[in-house]
Amino acid sequence: MADVNADVAAAGQGAIYPSLKGKRVVITGGGSGIGKGLVEAFAGQGAEVHFLDVLTEESEALVKALEVSPIQPVFHRCDLKDADAIAACFDKIGPVHVLVNNAGNDDRHSLDEVTPAYFDDRMAVNLRHMLFCTKAVVDGMKKAGGGAIINFGSISWHLGLPDLVLYETAKAGIEGMTRALARELGPDGIRVTCIAPGNVKTPRQMKWYTPEGEAEIVAQQCLKGRIEPRDVAALVLFLSSDDARFCTGHEYWIDAGWR
Repeated sequence: MADVNADVAAAGQGAIYPSLKGKRVVITGGGSGIGKGLVEAFAGQGAEVHFLDVLTEESEALVKALEVSPIQPVFHRCDLKDADAIAACFDKIGPVHVLVNNAGNDDRHSLDEVTPAYFDDRMAVNLRHMLFCTKAVVDGMKKAGGGAIINFGSISWHLGLPDLVLYETAKAGIEGMTRALARELGPDGIRVTCIAPGNVKTPRQMKWYTPEGEAEIVAQQCLKGRIEPRDVAALVLFLSSDDARFCTGHEYWIDAGWR
């Protein structure tokens, strides 16, 4: 079997964290976009990766592509809007060392389009599942003497981007939730952090931008390049590892200096 860890290091694609080898990692929304990059990165570290998604075709293709990993990732089809489904999925997975709450949906909408039902749906998609996924892993982390939980926020609400009022409301709540959970879970050695990405180049994001719009974003960044999922994954790996043992309760930005 090929040594994936050595291949990654040789290709200069990032650091290897020995503390992540063999750790059980759960990533929500891991079938595409940033989540796909996270699955690939943790698999390259030799972690036992489980990822949750509703995108069956894309997720199964990702598992197939990573079959040469030291531990092949496992896909779990799970609707994160269903709290009972979340609990059942985590019961199947077992104790978790690292939870990455990545899943979200930034569909555009105006205030006029918001109904009570749509509000509840957007909160379920972008915020509520993070709390219930966290609840599902806490007991196991306590018994293990600690763990790491990484929540995905967003630059969007800090910039006040248009047509995203519910998404930005949820993402602002994630930062508050991160700080509250870090305080509550810290005595048990559980670290809770939040990553606030800028504009990351994924197929979904490219739906929203013309070449001119993309160039306008890059022009506002201090660093004149496009952030890719692997750049975000590098930060997540660090925050998940023992090297970040005193990092908790804060947001970590990866936006090329846009904000």
